[in-house]
Amino acid sequence: MQDETRSPPRLSESALPPGATKPRAALGQLGRREFLLRSALCALPGLGWAQQNDMNPHSALPGERLHIEASGRPSQLIIAGNGPPLLLVHSINAAASSAEVRPLHLHYQRTHTVVSLDLPGFGGSDRSDRAYTPRLMTDALHATTAFVRERLGVAAIDALAVSLSCEFLARAAAEAPTAYRSLALVSPTGLAGRDERRGLPESTLGPAWLPKLLHGPGWGRWMFKGLTRPGVIRFFLEKTWGSPHIDELLWQQAVATAQAPGAEHAPLYFLSGSLFSRDIQDVYERLPMPVWMSHGVRGDFTDYRKKSLLADRPNWRFAVFETGALPYFEETQAFTQAWDAFLAAAGAPV
Repeated sequence: MQDETRSPPRLSESALPPGATKPRAALGQLGRREFLLRSALCALPGLGWAQQNDMNPHSALPGERLHIEASGRPSQLIIAGNGPPLLLVHSINAAASSAEVRPLHLHYQRTHTVVSLDLPGFGGSDRSDRAYTPRLMTDALHATTAFVRERLGVAAIDALAVSLSCEFLARAAAEAPTAYRSLALVSPTGLAGRDERRGLPESTLGPAWLPKLLHGPGWGRWMFKGLTRPGVIRFFLEKTWGSPHIDELLWQQAVATAQAPGAEHAPLYFLSGSLFSRDIQDVYERLPMPVWMSHGVRGDFTDYRKKSLLADRPNWRFAVFETGALPYFEETQAFTQAWDAFLAAAGAPV
């Protein structure tokens, strides 16, 4: 693990994924045209087939399961352990859920009250057919944070988010800075070398008409089924890891959660670009609390050259792990030790 507190090194052009100028995500960030192409191919008979998985899609994490009202619909929280609160927020992709933060949930339940959130449209939360926007996700974080603060009687919490969800957490923290003691952003979007994200407040990358078009008279579900065939989910996890040696339990959970009724609605908004904020670089720069950003060096998601915009800010710290885009799966001990050191420096109980 490399610790960076000032100017981050530049990555070579050879390390950049094709199309790095656009938001991409696999599980974390898939480019829109690639999503469409692979969805079409994998929906054809015989392509991307794998054995059906009957795992309970909401059984990955231990703890108390409860639902709170967020934007008028239920969002699921999984709460475990005792101690100072840690909020964990999964990434956004076609098969996302709180299963993506499992190593951190299991590790920190021994010393903290860990709250792992299923964002609207994912996991055990409401998956109804509605508009999925950055505002919806940000408001879900506001509701969750308010609930945790009241339940535990604390003034501020420490929170971690992954990939695109870093944008939602950053916006929530910029809007309610006293509610967050510190933030940890893992492989955040909006900081690739050619990203220019200084648009109008709360504007998004995707056109307003595209989600409706993608849903269409049935083809949205068809496209989603193609993208979430077990073999295709494995393919994109391997791109996220930068290796064929993925976490098999996460793969099983991703396959299972993608089969839930309504599972296609939020991912189609993701595909349209409607969940990517055009103003996110301005939001990152407004954060006043301590922020720890980390990422890996393998796989498709290694271009974070725009973190140089934040390198001279005294409240930002950086760490690079010799892993894929989810370093806490591969290097749990190194990741948690580095995060613990950051939390201690930020004045948080560890």
